[in-house]
Amino acid sequence: MAEPSHNQSKRRVCAALLAHVDAGKTTLSEGLLYVSGAIRRLGRVDKRDAFLDTSPLERERGITIFSKQAVLGLEEMEATLLDTPGHVDFSAEMERTLQVLDAAILVISGADGVQGHTQTLWKLLSRYQVPVFVFVNKMDQEGTDAGKLLEELKKRLDENCVDFSACPQTRKESHDEKAAGIDGAGEASDGDLEAFYENIAMCGETVLDAFLEQGTVADEEIRKLILERKCFPCFFGSALKLTGVEEFLRGFERYVPARSYPDTFGAKVYKISRDDQGNRLTYLKVTGGSLRVKDLLTNRSTAAPDRPNQEKKPKETAEAYPEAAGPAEETGFWEEKVNQIRIYSGAKYEAAEEVQAGTVCAVTGLTKTYPGEGLGIEAESGMPILEPVLTYQIQLPPGCDVHVMLKNLRQLEEEEPMLHIAWNEALGEIHAQLMGEVQIEILKRLIQDRFHVPVEFGSGNIVYKETIADRVEGVGHFEPLRHYAEVHLLLEPGEPGSGLQFASACSEDVLDRNWQRLILTHLEEREHAGVLTGSAITDMRITLASGRTHQKHTEGGDFRQATYRAVRQGLKKARSILLEPCYDYRLEVPQDSVGRALSDLQRMHGTFGTPEQDGETAVIEGIAPVVCMRDYQTELAAYTKGRGRLFCSLKGYLPCHDEEAVVERIGYDSERDTENPTGSVFCAHGAGFVVQWDQVEEYMHLESVLQKEEGPKGTEVERIPRGRPARELTLSPEEERELDRLAEASRRRAAQAQKKVSYAGTGKSPDAKEHGRHASAHAKKDSPGTQSRRATQKKQEKQKEYLLVDGYNIIFAWEDLKELAETSIDGARGKLMDVLSNYQGAKKCTVILVFDAYRLEGFPGEVQRYHNIYVVYTKEAETADQYIEKTAHEIGRKYHVTVATSDGTEQVIIRGQGCSLLSAKELQEEVELVNRELRREYLERPGQGKNYLFEWLDKETAEQMEEVRLGTKKQERRS
Repeated sequence: MAEPSHNQSKRRVCAALLAHVDAGKTTLSEGLLYVSGAIRRLGRVDKRDAFLDTSPLERERGITIFSKQAVLGLEEMEATLLDTPGHVDFSAEMERTLQVLDAAILVISGADGVQGHTQTLWKLLSRYQVPVFVFVNKMDQEGTDAGKLLEELKKRLDENCVDFSACPQTRKESHDEKAAGIDGAGEASDGDLEAFYENIAMCGETVLDAFLEQGTVADEEIRKLILERKCFPCFFGSALKLTGVEEFLRGFERYVPARSYPDTFGAKVYKISRDDQGNRLTYLKVTGGSLRVKDLLTNRSTAAPDRPNQEKKPKETAEAYPEAAGPAEETGFWEEKVNQIRIYSGAKYEAAEEVQAGTVCAVTGLTKTYPGEGLGIEAESGMPILEPVLTYQIQLPPGCDVHVMLKNLRQLEEEEPMLHIAWNEALGEIHAQLMGEVQIEILKRLIQDRFHVPVEFGSGNIVYKETIADRVEGVGHFEPLRHYAEVHLLLEPGEPGSGLQFASACSEDVLDRNWQRLILTHLEEREHAGVLTGSAITDMRITLASGRTHQKHTEGGDFRQATYRAVRQGLKKARSILLEPCYDYRLEVPQDSVGRALSDLQRMHGTFGTPEQDGETAVIEGIAPVVCMRDYQTELAAYTKGRGRLFCSLKGYLPCHDEEAVVERIGYDSERDTENPTGSVFCAHGAGFVVQWDQVEEYMHLESVLQKEEGPKGTEVERIPRGRPARELTLSPEEERELDRLAEASRRRAAQAQKKVSYAGTGKSPDAKEHGRHASAHAKKDSPGTQSRRATQKKQEKQKEYLLVDGYNIIFAWEDLKELAETSIDGARGKLMDVLSNYQGAKKCTVILVFDAYRLEGFPGEVQRYHNIYVVYTKEAETADQYIEKTAHEIGRKYHVTVATSDGTEQVIIRGQGCSLLSAKELQEEVELVNRELRREYLERPGQGKNYLFEWLDKETAEQMEEVRLGTKKQERRS
C-alpha cells in the first residue's frame, strides 16, 4: 500500500460512500483506492480481501458493518474516504458519519435503480445539508440505460441531477467503456459540451444569466452550486471493471467544494471503538484550529450559547458559572489529555504529532466522549433519525454475573449508542434496542468474541414513544433537610418528528443564569419516561418557566431531582398520546394482485392513495405501522409468486392505532416506578415528606406560571405577583451560626402561625395528616420545661393582634394607588404589599392582605408569605369580603382583630363580629404616621447614612447578637 500523504498545504476533504445494500459500494471504494494509488492490488468482497472490510465478521458475511476510513493522496487535495454500512440494520452507524462530511458519494445500482433505502439516504443527506455526487454502478449489466436511469434520478431524487459524463475535463474515450456497452461512450462533441453547461446553468438563475452571456460556466460557479445542493453531479460506470471510476475521481477532485475552517480549535466526534489491544478510540474530525498530542481536551464548550433545540446535550463553560460547578458527576464536565493521534487507512494507521482542521483521525486517552459530541467551538449534534424500533431481552447463560455483563454491554453501547442498553430492575432483565435480525446475529457474535459469553435474544417488541396533546405546567420540588430546589416547566406538544426541544423563558431576576443552564442540562441528559407505558417522551417543547434556590442549602443534585419530578408531574397532568413507529412504504404488485394488496393494507391500518400504473405493475404508496408490516414481505412474495416488491423506510412516530390495547398489555403503573417519581419532597418540622403529584401545587413555593399567563379559555387574566425575596444580609460565620440557632426556634412558631392562617383562609389544613404526624412526634419529645413554655405562650396568644386588609378596596380608595392601578394593577398591588410590610415592621401585628381572585375559573385559592405579611388570593366563587368575614368570625373570638375597608356593608358585618374597624382613609393616616416615626427614629440613631444590622433588630435578638459579638472578641484576644 502506498503511504498516505499528509501534506498540510493541500486542501482536505472528507467524503463517505453511501448506498443501498448490494449496490457495489465497497467495490467502488476499492476502485477509487486503486486508481488513486492508495493500494497496489484490487480486493474483492467475494474473495474476502477488500481493503476496508477489516473485521472478520465483515469478510465472512460480505457486508460492511463498521464505518472505516482510508486516505487518498490526490494531486490537488487529500481526501479521507469513509466506507459506511449499506444494510439498513446498521443505518445509525452510517448516519453518524454524515455530521463530519464535506461531500457524499451516493452509489446506486444501475440494475435496481432507486430503492426505498436510497430515498431514505437522500432525505438524510438533505437534512444534514451534505453536497452529493452520484455514481450509478453496474452499468455493464444487461438492460441498463443511462438515459432512463437519469430520468429516474430526476424524478425520485432531485430534478437537478446532472449527467457529468459530457464534462470535457473528466470525460475521455475509453475502449473499456465501449466494450462494456455503456451508452454515451466516446469523446464529447461541442454540442454535448454546450448541452452540459446548459443543464448546469438551469440549476441556478445567477448561473443561467452568466451562461447566456458567456456560453460557459466557470468551475467556481459549479462548485458553489454543488455546495448549496442546487446541482448533483451524476456519473455512470462499473466499479468491478473500473469503467468510469477514473473519470469519477477526476470529476470529484475538480468539483468537490472546498471548506474554510476557523483558527480556533473545534472537533466533532462521530464514532467510538476499540482496537485489538482494548484501547478506546475516539474518531473525530478537526473543524477548527489544530490538534496536537498531549493537548488537553474538555467538554466545556466555547460554542455560542444559542444551541439548536433538537434533543441536544448542553455544554457550558464552568468557569463562567462557578456557582454551578461541582463534582464531575453533577456538572458533567471533564478534562482529559490526548495520548496519541492516529490517521487510519484500513486496518493500519500512521501516528501524527499534529493535525490541522479538516483532518479525520482517531484519538486515544479520552474516556468520556460519545458520538455526536462537539468539542471546542463545535456545537452538539442532534440524535440520529434512523433509530431502532424493536427492543429485545438479552438472555444470559446460567451462572453469568448479570452486573459484570451489564458493564460489558455498556461498553458496546458507547460504540453503538442506539443499543439503549437498559436494566429492568422489576423483571431483573437486560434489554437492548436493535434494528433487525442481521444486527442480532452480529451482536451475538461480537459479545462472544469480546466477552466470551454466549447470549441469546428474546422475541422483539415494538419500541413505543409518548407525547402530550395539551399545554401544561409541571412542578418539581425537592426539599429534604438541608436541600432545596423548585422548578416550574411548561410542557407543550411539538410537531411530529420534532423530537424534544428545550428552552428557557425564566428571568435571571427570578433564577440566576447558572442554575437555568444546570436545569437545561438535567432536562437533556436522559430519556424521560412517559406515564402511559413508561416509554420515552418525544415531539415536545419543554420550557423552563421559573425556579427557586436557597442561598445555603441548594446543590446541583437538588435541581436534578426537582427537574425530573417537574417533567413527570407535568406528564401526569397532561393528556398523553402513545406513539408507534411507522413506515413510508412503496408497494409494487402485478395488476391482478391490486385488490389483495389494498385489502391487506387496510387490514394493517395503512394509508394509501390511488394505485399508479407502471406498465404491467401497480405502484401503491402510503404509511403503515411497523408492527403491522413486520412479516408482510414473506406474505407478499407468496401471493405474487415473487413478482411483488416492498420498499420500506422509517417515517417516524405517529399516534398508535390501538393505544388502549397496547397500554393494557404493557401494564405500566407510573406510581410504582420508583426510578421516575411523579411527586415532590417538601420539608416540615425539620423532616422531609413526600407529596403526591396531584397535591404538589398546594405546597409549591412559587406561583403557577401558566395560571397567570392565560385563563381556561385562552383569555388574558390579571397577573398575580409573588413576593419579592427580602434583601439578604452578609454575616460573619459566628453571626450565621447564632442566627441559625435563633431561626430554628422561630421556624417552629412561624409554622404554627402560618398553619392557623392557612386553615382560617381555606377551611382546611394543607395536609392535616402529615403535619399532625410530625407534630405528634415532636410532642412526644417535649420536656416538662417545653410544655411550661407552651402554656405561657398560650396565655400570650390572646394579646396577638391581626389586621385584615381588603386589598382592592384600599387600592381604589387611595389616590396614589388608584392612579397607579390605571397603568398597572400589578404595580399597585406590589406597592400596597410593600407599604403594609413597613407598617407591620413597626406595629408587630399579623397582617393578612386579601385580594379577590374569585373570577378565575378553577382557582383553588392561595396563601403566600411576602416578607413579614401574609397575602391571600381567594378561591373561585369567594370574594375578599367573604374571606374576611369568615376569618374575622373564626379568629375574632380568640385574638384582637382589626379590619381595614371602606365597604359600608362590610363594616356593618364586621362590627357584628366584635372586631375593630379602620376605613381606607384611617389606614392611610396610620401608615403615614408610622412612616414619620420610622424616619424620625432613623435620623435620631447614631451612624446616620449607614445601615447597621444590630440597630434594626428587635431588642431581644439584638441583646443575644451582642453577646455573640462580645464573646467572639474575647476569643480573638485570647488567640
